[in-house]
Order: sequence, then C-alpha cells, then structure tokens
Amino acid sequence: MQYRIIGDTMPALEILFDQAGEEMYTQSGGMAWMTGGVEMSTNARGGLMKGLGRMFAGESLFMATYRASRPGALIAFASTVAGQIMPLDVGKEGEMICQKGAFLCGQSSVNLDIVLTKRFSAGLFGGEGFILQKISGRGMVFLEIDGDKIVKNLGPGEVLKVDTGNVVAFDTTIKYEIETVKGLGNIFFGGEGLFLTKLTGPGKVVLQTQNLAEFAGRIARFIPTSGN
Repeated sequence: MQYRIIGDTMPALEILFDQAGEEMYTQSGGMAWMTGGVEMSTNARGGLMKGLGRMFAGESLFMATYRASRPGALIAFASTVAGQIMPLDVGKEGEMICQKGAFLCGQSSVNLDIVLTKRFSAGLFGGEGFILQKISGRGMVFLEIDGDKIVKNLGPGEVLKVDTGNVVAFDTTIKYEIETVKGLGNIFFGGEGLFLTKLTGPGKVVLQTQNLAEFAGRIARFIPTSGN
C-alpha cells in the first residue's frame, strides 16, 4: 500500500492499495471517502472482551475493516479535530503506548490492545482514564495529533512532567506515572489541572500542543443553558 497525508488544518489520510487483499481497519465511523473496489466488514476485532476494553480506552466497541478487492482502490480517513496525522511503522520504530482516542487507523498486521497503568487509582483520577492502548505487531499505524506534534527524546532517568491531555504516545521503555500538583494554592489558584503525567526515560515521547478536554471546557462556557 501507499499513503499520503493531505490538507493542513484538518488533514486526511489517503491509502492507495497496491494489491487485492490489502486491508486497513479503524474505529466505526472513521472512514471519510473511498473508491469502488473496497469492501467493508464490521466486527468486534479480537473478540467481545477486546471490544469492551477498547470502549474503556475511548474507542468504539466494533472496528471496521476495509479490504481491497482489486489493485488501485483508494480509501481516506479524516482527522476529527484540527491538528496532524502521525504515521508510525511499528515494525521499524517499535511498540508504543498511546492515549485513548489517538488511534486513527492501521494495517491488519498491527495489534491494538488495552494496557492498565500499574497504579489503578493514579490512572482513574489522572484525567485520561486508567486504560491506555498498546500498539504492537508489524505494519503501518496512523495516530491523530491535536494541534501540533512535539517529540521529546528522554535519556535514562530524565523526567518530563506533562498535562495529561497533552500526551499522545510514548515508547514502552518510558515509565508512566500520575502525580498530584503540590500545594493548596497551586491546586486552587494555579489555573492548571490537579494531576500531571510524569514520564521517565529512556525513550521517545510524542506530545500535542492542544488539550482537547481543556479546549472543550472553554467552549462549554459560551453554550447557553436551559435557564438562560
């Protein structure tokens, strides 16, 4: 298969299948447009339990698989918010852990599994849910970036503290923890969240400049309520 990313503010990913039988899968409703020669099937990829796990991680219960019935067929997947689309060759670049909602689509040879943080309470109250997603296998996968992409390469023992909503993905060699903001004054008057994500190297960390949850909260202030 071949791919290209088109557009700037709201990019889309176009996949050109070179051979019949090539496949891409995405969460239900992820497809934007396609030509003839692409067949769709929907199922709880990996079984019902994996599907339920994806629901907790922010994805859909059912996944849609698109299979080329002839060479030259084309399909596109569009981003849901303004930002970027990040390609990742899992076989070459290695496994990664990503936050819920980051997965856009991937080849059928790529696995998407749920991952529990070591401390249940930390993940549960950390703002991004206690279940993350592990990307493994071989082939191409594409992640959604909200805003601009920032890549940090951490050395052994190097620490990076990030607002939970600004984390996209990180290598499996990265130690992941949630810690609370220290000081009552900082908590009540600092204007930031109560929790921070603590990432400890070695490994690569992918960040995004837009925190979608924070952005949605600001928009919500301007939505009239029934009492107004």
